[in-house]
Amino acid sequence: MKFFYKHYGPIRRPVVPITLKTSKEAVRYEALIDSGADICLFDEEMGDFLGLDVRKGKSYEVIGIGGKYSIYHLHEITLEIGGWPFKIQAGFMENVAGITKPYGVLGQAGFFDKFIVKFDLSKEEIELKIKS
Repeated sequence: MKFFYKHYGPIRRPVVPITLKTSKEAVRYEALIDSGADICLFDEEMGDFLGLDVRKGKSYEVIGIGGKYSIYHLHEITLEIGGWPFKIQAGFMENVAGITKPYGVLGQAGFFDKFIVKFDLSKEEIELKIKS
């Protein structure tokens, strides 16, 4: 399946549409494909909308760019991309992509372990193939 980079003014990023699901709710969202992220992280508000008691999930600390420490709370959800659903452990945290970016982060565990990812910046394309 192919997706196209999204433009944020002069900046282009590999952001793709996803759906996050629990047994109670589902929400469409967007997420940055980030090979430097250890796990998938989504905004705390998305977890609240999904009916999760976000802060009751097991808490972990993550260090972002610039050495900033943040806390995320781990929960099992279903991540759907291109019609393909996967059960994953995902983190939910406040302002996951900063206060100005409206997307989550797709990382190593929960995304890169499920897909072969090809970036083509010159065509502004992202190609995903499910690992067999």
